[in-house]
Amino acid sequence: MDATAKAGIMAARTGATPEKPGAKRLDRATIIAAGLELAETTGSASLSIRDLGAKLGTDPTAVYRHFRGKEELMSALLDELTLRSLAAVTAEPEQWQERLRQLASATLTEFARYPAVGQEAIVLTTHGPGELDAIELMLDAFSRAGLTGDALVQHYALMATHVLSIAAGVARARAERTTTATATATAESSPWFEGPLLVDPIKHPHIAQMSAQLLALEDRELFMLGVESVIRSAERAARPS
Repeated sequence: MDATAKAGIMAARTGATPEKPGAKRLDRATIIAAGLELAETTGSASLSIRDLGAKLGTDPTAVYRHFRGKEELMSALLDELTLRSLAAVTAEPEQWQERLRQLASATLTEFARYPAVGQEAIVLTTHGPGELDAIELMLDAFSRAGLTGDALVQHYALMATHVLSIAAGVARARAERTTTATATATAESSPWFEGPLLVDPIKHPHIAQMSAQLLALEDRELFMLGVESVIRSAERAARPS
């Protein structure tokens, strides 16, 4: 009996779908790498398990031998983006402000590059090594700022909420664009408002007066302005009364 026939018998006994002859041998790392490559190249708002199986050269159900479901797969992909963001943090621990800036900036870049994955940060908590290391980095940074107790935890939570929610929102906007080329070209600089602000100056005088400035707003600039606001808040909170 050849190996293919044996695989079919074992699959029938276990209820698993046999891998196609010549298919790649899968593991979690291979699936994660393929998933991110697919998320980067398709420009889609979601990641299809069917497309992932095709990319891997195997039956889509083979993915579920390594992940209990799509949510676990997306959590693993999201955690990988966090690990990549952490790898971009090069400032020394004493430079806590810069470490926070680097982590935030890299997170936005990674989420925008892989929008179908990055947008999941709105709803997923990964509990993975990337997430835990990111939490530790932020707590360490605010501790070095001089914060303790509730103030320490609150500033961590404020920074994490800002970074994840805004970066995920930017990713979602990227995912809705029609081509990867468009998404990539605008990943670092995209207007906050799409199109002109056509308003009645009598009914909305402030919008009419500030329309040029409003249209000049860019998402990355605003994102980093929020990061700076949290950093400044931490510095103020750590000062002696």
